[in-house]
Amino acid sequence: MSPMKILISESEIQDRVRQLGMEISQDYHARIPTLVCVLKGSIIFFADVMRAITLDVICEFVQISSYANKSISSGETNLVHNFKTNFKDTDIIIVEDIIDTGLSLTLLIEEIQRTAPASLKVCSLLNKSSRRVKPVQIDYVGFEIDDHFVVGYGLDYAQKHRNLPHVAILDPSEIS
Repeated sequence: MSPMKILISESEIQDRVRQLGMEISQDYHARIPTLVCVLKGSIIFFADVMRAITLDVICEFVQISSYANKSISSGETNLVHNFKTNFKDTDIIIVEDIIDTGLSLTLLIEEIQRTAPASLKVCSLLNKSSRRVKPVQIDYVGFEIDDHFVVGYGLDYAQKHRNLPHVAILDPSEIS
């Protein structure tokens, strides 16, 4: 494996996660939000944000696929693991690793909105708005990034590199 260029350091991530936790804690004062983790890439960010929130939270998990071991989105989103929870009158925060085209997030938002939540917000570690196909509102953004294929801190390429403590740009020569 060739060396990867670190885009966002571990300490930068941890500082921003603490800030996001404080913002969410202030916004949801005296309420108990339900955090919806989008598996698998969001799991590390989800765990860190959840610990940075000073309120009680409820956790749910959903899995959506649009990459299928490729470096670009297939353009087709698939709800792999759907939650069985009714979110009626519940404050929901979707926790994502990265939002690029907006297709997966749009599908998930539509599914959750069908259950009539009290509120619905989005928290994402990374926002790659240059690739946006569907407009989406992101309420809590960790970092804006350019159009790079990134790995680490939960993000993967073909299920590899998730365990890096930072976000790095994957060398194009490693993408098959």
